[in-house]
Amino acid sequence: MVNTRAKTKRIRNTLQLRISKSKGSMADHQPTMSATLVASNDDLITQILRRLPVTSILQFKSVSKHWRSLLSHRRFTLLYDRLPVTPGLFLRNIYVPFDEENRSTPPFRSLDFCLDLCGIRIVQSCNGLLLCCSDRGHMRARKYYVFNPTTKQFAIVPSVPGGMDVRKTIRFMGLAFHQTDCPHYKVICIHRAKPDEDLFQIQIYSSETGKWKISDQTFSAPYYTSFTAGVYWNQAIYWAPSCINPSYFKLDVEQLQKLPLPMQVTSSGGYQEGAIPHYFGECRGHLHLVERHDHDENRLNLNVYEMKSDHSGWFVKYQVELDELPLAYPEMMHSYLHPSNPYYYEFQVLDVVRGEEKEEETFMVVGIPGKVIRFNLKDKSFKQIFDLTNIIYGRFGHSEVHRYIQTLSSF
Repeated sequence: MVNTRAKTKRIRNTLQLRISKSKGSMADHQPTMSATLVASNDDLITQILRRLPVTSILQFKSVSKHWRSLLSHRRFTLLYDRLPVTPGLFLRNIYVPFDEENRSTPPFRSLDFCLDLCGIRIVQSCNGLLLCCSDRGHMRARKYYVFNPTTKQFAIVPSVPGGMDVRKTIRFMGLAFHQTDCPHYKVICIHRAKPDEDLFQIQIYSSETGKWKISDQTFSAPYYTSFTAGVYWNQAIYWAPSCINPSYFKLDVEQLQKLPLPMQVTSSGGYQEGAIPHYFGECRGHLHLVERHDHDENRLNLNVYEMKSDHSGWFVKYQVELDELPLAYPEMMHSYLHPSNPYYYEFQVLDVVRGEEKEEETFMVVGIPGKVIRFNLKDKSFKQIFDLTNIIYGRFGHSEVHRYIQTLSSF
């Protein structure tokens, strides 16, 4: 990643120099053409400021009312957020920066943006916004929040209509947000239509209307159906394909659609009832699914699949070999007692991050016992970026890993 500190300093000094020249010239009633241009041309100021890191943008909002209005305008935020910056991820509310050499400041020390006696935890990350909820207590009493960790703005999501009978049967709460195709965030709730029945109902909350809406779409599913790893992509909510009939929910038409699986996975029987992939998520407009391509626990060969833009199927985007990792980190090797299967590898794919500007910058974030590793998918280089020793014990599930994306979007 590019070191932005020197870049920020240069741009900031340029701005301060030009603005001071402008003020001095106007005081002398002899403004120069260049100073006047910088001081009065919003387009030029926008082009300069959009190159600054988000922390500087937030600081420059205090320069004047005009700058605050300019930097808060949707035109600027769309321009700034066009190329998302993903400096790290959260593991159980712990911030893990992707760049060990240029560590970014944690967006928060604790989730205390709102007083909740049960504490607050992250449920889902979606294009810079976090869906959070009460950390403890029964499902029927939990409160839900939408939080922008970059700007510190938050909103309380109204309770799902229907009273306790509905709230105690909630199976999924997910967030849909995108700066262009879904600028007003939506919260999707799946719950039983009636207690003790296998008929499910979908309700949608819109920040634009401030109201919940009951979708006409209902569906039947076994009680053990898992709605895990909800991901928003291409105007739809997807769930990790962990059941026999995987599906996704198209928000524009409010319909459930069948989610195709990679051919190799379906033909080999890799997705059996209750199985989940190593990773399922979205990055910079691409939906990814990661699985072992031979389904052998003793091998470290992975396929990174990408969904076609028309939802028709998957193709292999990357083939990854992690065979060098156990040599560098032997703690990820564990022994079986059975002689025919002497050992297995303990690791988790936490994230797949596409390059900000170049394909060569694409990397995979891998969790092994006590450590987080960054693995480049092109040159196969890797390095430790975080030490989890004495911080997190045991494995962490898909629902505990959330990417941090910087966004200036407001709601």
